[in-house]
Amino acid sequence: MHLSSHDSNRALSGEALLDAVTDAVVGLHRRHYGRFPATAETVMLAEDLLACTLGGVHVGPEEPERRLRRAGPVHDTGETAQSPHHTYIDVVQRVSGRTVLAFISDYDAGPNLAVELFWLAPLPARSPSPPLSGSRNGHRA
Repeated sequence: MHLSSHDSNRALSGEALLDAVTDAVVGLHRRHYGRFPATAETVMLAEDLLACTLGGVHVGPEEPERRLRRAGPVHDTGETAQSPHHTYIDVVQRVSGRTVLAFISDYDAGPNLAVELFWLAPLPARSPSPPLSGSRNGHRA
């Protein structure tokens, strides 16, 4: 995962954003499930929906259930535990500079595909550039 080199004060866009999200989701998948997916791709749909698809995410059809059993029950330790979903959201917010309004993660065993969808807050409206000093309506006085 290459996110450690990302300057958290600078939001990414375009291909850099898509690559960073793909790297992050693949790295998180590896951390949570113990293996890399066979394929991964992130695309931006319109201006506010990031979709990351992962192929070949599990070796066998029983693997997702076995992983859930191995994780065991969640115990209250008095601390707020961060779910894997919050980790995905945090990474996307950090690299995009935008708030994730909604996150959906789903898996279909038939084709062995997973999808991570991130609905992002709208881009801030760009304010018009201020006129040049000493000018009025773009014309010098």
